[in-house]
Amino acid sequence: MTIARKIETVISKSSWIRKMFEEGARLKAEHGADKVFDFSLGNPNLKPPAAFENALRELLDSGEAADHGYMPNTGYLHVRQAVADTVSKEQGADLSAAEIIMTCGAAGALNVTFKTIFDPGDEVITPAPYFVEYNAYADNHGGVLKTVPTNADFTLNLENISAAITEKTKAVLINSPNNPTGQIYSAESLKALGEILREKGKELQRTIYLISDEPYRKIVYDGAEVPSIFAAYAESIIATSYSKDLSIPGERLGYIAVNPAAEYKSDLLAGMALCNRTLGFVNAPAFMQRAVARVQGVTVDVSQYARKRKLLCDGLAGCGYEFTTPPGAFYLFPRCPIPDDVAFVKELQDELILTVPGSGFGGPGHFRIAFCVDDRTIINAMPGFKKVMAKYK
Repeated sequence: MTIARKIETVISKSSWIRKMFEEGARLKAEHGADKVFDFSLGNPNLKPPAAFENALRELLDSGEAADHGYMPNTGYLHVRQAVADTVSKEQGADLSAAEIIMTCGAAGALNVTFKTIFDPGDEVITPAPYFVEYNAYADNHGGVLKTVPTNADFTLNLENISAAITEKTKAVLINSPNNPTGQIYSAESLKALGEILREKGKELQRTIYLISDEPYRKIVYDGAEVPSIFAAYAESIIATSYSKDLSIPGERLGYIAVNPAAEYKSDLLAGMALCNRTLGFVNAPAFMQRAVARVQGVTVDVSQYARKRKLLCDGLAGCGYEFTTPPGAFYLFPRCPIPDDVAFVKELQDELILTVPGSGFGGPGHFRIAFCVDDRTIINAMPGFKKVMAKYK
């Protein structure tokens, strides 16, 4: 054996998303890319906003981009202050640069956070369906991911969360808007969750953190808003990135924001600064930090995703699919007409439609469609969606 048994096991159970990506590559080579309808990856298909591209040019022209050296582990001070000003408005809290740590994407932000707060065997609770990589992120730092079901419409089931809290619980991790469901958790449910964590923390005599993974915060529809987690609970942390709202996932830039009201804020921030370095992230990319400081508040044209959502939802509803219309993100999580979501996804694949089984997200009996694709992909896939559903309707 040349690699660790643990890694060998993980490879054998590799992500459904990646499996579908690889299968998509095979089918595209066999049938032609224009004949395969790939909804498997949440890879934004919109161009970054013009303001972002202008910021890149300005940085090059000014000479500021010529400095490629290390900076403080937490990021450039002026960048962190720009981010803090934005987060203060979004959260209704007064943040300074000190409460912001620039990271290598939301994945980096979550890994740094877990490394900072976990002792071996600590548990983090997350509502299911959930982003599949959370398992790995928790395990990376000796933690254990514990999932609890949501309600039928994918809203928070507070009773399930409360019942799952034990003396090993160190955090609750939420993702709103959610991947894979697109659901947004309401201000009322977050407030109630905060109260549960306060009471459980007192009972167990330990701090239980509420961590919010928010890369889709600005991808919302029909006037929906993502409530403030800082207003709901003092011991709260935001992990997020610019991957989706600026369409720059490959640039790997995000940040951690710590609630100024957190009791052990100084310890958290010191630990995160250390872990950002010792995990090997060291600094978030210098050029991208400078760029996003210039485009705070800028986002892609979300109306384009809204159009794609309507195109997909109208088409699938006409074919007989059942689903909860997502108020945010760019995913749809329909119910399968049969219990075996893997088998159903295979039937769609036979029609050259690539989706991902819900089982991979802790949501069996469903499948995920990423609609951040060209409109023609949605339109041309509809006959295949209809053909498969016709077998069961």
